[in-house]
Amino acid sequence: MIFTLFGVCIILGGCIEPFSPEIPPSDSLLVVDATLTNELKNHEVFLSRSTQGDNEPKVESNAAVRIVDDNQQQYPFTETDAGTYVSDVMFGAQPNQSYRLLITTADGREYASSPTELPPLTAEITDVYAERTTTDSGLDGMGIFVNSFDPTGNSIYYKYEYEATYKIIAPKWSSSQLVANSDESQTVRVVGRDPDNEERTCYATEKSNTFSLTNTSRVGEDRVSDFNVRFINRDNYIISHRYSLLVKQFVLSRQAFEFYETLQDFSGVESLFSDSQPGFIVGNIFPEDNGEDQVVGIFEVSSVSEKRVFFNYSDFFPGEDLPPFVDDCGQVTFPSGFSPILHDLVKTNRVSYSDEIRNELGALEAYIVVPRVCGDCTVLGSNVIPDFWEE
Repeated sequence: MIFTLFGVCIILGGCIEPFSPEIPPSDSLLVVDATLTNELKNHEVFLSRSTQGDNEPKVESNAAVRIVDDNQQQYPFTETDAGTYVSDVMFGAQPNQSYRLLITTADGREYASSPTELPPLTAEITDVYAERTTTDSGLDGMGIFVNSFDPTGNSIYYKYEYEATYKIIAPKWSSSQLVANSDESQTVRVVGRDPDNEERTCYATEKSNTFSLTNTSRVGEDRVSDFNVRFINRDNYIISHRYSLLVKQFVLSRQAFEFYETLQDFSGVESLFSDSQPGFIVGNIFPEDNGEDQVVGIFEVSSVSEKRVFFNYSDFFPGEDLPPFVDDCGQVTFPSGFSPILHDLVKTNRVSYSDEIRNELGALEAYIVVPRVCGDCTVLGSNVIPDFWEE
């Protein structure tokens, strides 16, 4: 998730007041996406620089990143991809301990977060379920809902993210494939597919780039009931066969919740220089020298609970057509002999074999091909079955 800039300053602690600072150049703003959880894993921090308008953010490389606890135990991070920093060791946030995120950019500027503690790990997801539903705007599809409960009443503030995995079946897969003959002949031939290279059934995994928020501060108990974390239109091909969603529940501090709530409310702002923007959302990361550098983002320390759900399209849409595939899989016919265009398409792996045409005597006359994605699922996913997958 990449944070952008929006038009309010939230005074952490509950009071929200607009203010009007001088807006600095957009490329001077450090953007920080950092979450530390109680999970034992290699944690990640993402750094970038804000840009004007719809331009892609600039990654912030060659920074020194570390997390320090109140016992002065340090956890250094190493840049694995541009702007992505991964902890050198696996660790998880511990109760009754505070943590600070420390960043030194390549130009020597230093930033630090406020000390942040882990919220209590008392809220657990009790159920995640899928249900065919219709939105208020009349869209038919699948809703994924979550239930959670904290009997102590201490959790209150929740953020939900998810990781989706779905089965892909190439609609025009064939047990045969075309291979290119020599460049001199400009012909192709049919051979059997390699049985060890699965290209009919694949699996794709996508992490959410959005989040959902809810809180129980105004209800009688700390219970989340039938909260919709995702809706998928029935026309989306990702639910065509079998679909799985891993829902992750983050218990937030009030400070973090208010930050994300304000970020969510102002997500429609298109540009830093919009006339309607009086300021920024302030998080808990600031320059060490108390300078005027603006930082967008928050260092979040969260307790996490997760649960996975599976469902089949046929269970909820029995006898109904599958959603449209990503391609209409239109067929094209080429002569079986000298055919430079087909030879090039096969050589560059842009088409899949679909069928062939023979005359009354059985002689081969032409090949029928479709776009590669229609006959080779590895265009869209991996042919390795995920470890957690269940049928």
